[in-house]
Amino acid sequence: MAPPSPLPPATTGSGLHGRLALITGSTGGIGHAVASRLAAAGCHLVLHGLEAPAAAGPAVRALAGRHGVQARYIRADLAHRPEVEALAADAGPVDILINNAACRHFAPIEAMPPEDWDADLAVNLSAAFHLIRLTLPGMRARGWGRIVNMSSIYGLVGGTGRVGYVTTKTALIGLTRAVALETAQSGITCNALCPGTTLTPNIEGRIRAIMAESGLDRPAADARFLAGKQPTGRFVEAEAVGAMVAFLCGEAGRDITGAALPMDGAWSAA
Repeated sequence: MAPPSPLPPATTGSGLHGRLALITGSTGGIGHAVASRLAAAGCHLVLHGLEAPAAAGPAVRALAGRHGVQARYIRADLAHRPEVEALAADAGPVDILINNAACRHFAPIEAMPPEDWDADLAVNLSAAFHLIRLTLPGMRARGWGRIVNMSSIYGLVGGTGRVGYVTTKTALIGLTRAVALETAQSGITCNALCPGTTLTPNIEGRIRAIMAESGLDRPAADARFLAGKQPTGRFVEAEAVGAMVAFLCGEAGRDITGAALPMDGAWSAA
């Protein structure tokens, strides 16, 4: 891959304008909402996903054009360490790292295929570790950096049938705390966000299946799906998660580090 063209430098005292942000899993859902909010704040973007570059191109160009920033897309399978390392190298001098990409497999622990467990560990946890270790030296050299690890409500509470996801999202919080302490006096912060249920394409499909199978209307199907989850009775908006990431990365978030912040409609409080 050809080296990226030089980016305009971040302007001193201007917050996020001119910073370079790498957001994994950012062609849709929460990752794309985070990328949009960071672009609106003036960040240049490196988006990541598993789609072919041609398929991701329109969304990347739309973000760049809408906000007047530079945006690139890099495909990488985070289950494979060489591809994680290539992603970090190709991204360039990253100021902001958002570890958002995740996979999940559903099965009781005794029925979970070992390869699914290995994939959850690799994508959800090890990829975050490797990207942090590879981007952190540059952040230290520049005296500024922001790392946000996208944990989950399942990093704060348990759940059945998803042992790999619960384990890795919980471990991300431990990784966050360790990195925050190691970087506490360096101008770098590291935090974890723990969103509840957002209306992703996967969940949209599950709700439509409930409607088809039960004859429920949309509000009733939403309520059934959210039963026992968010006490607010509504989905967490991806745009709200994006806004929280932008807040943590900005000047107002300078002294927030090592935190695991729930955005779960009081689920973890119940």
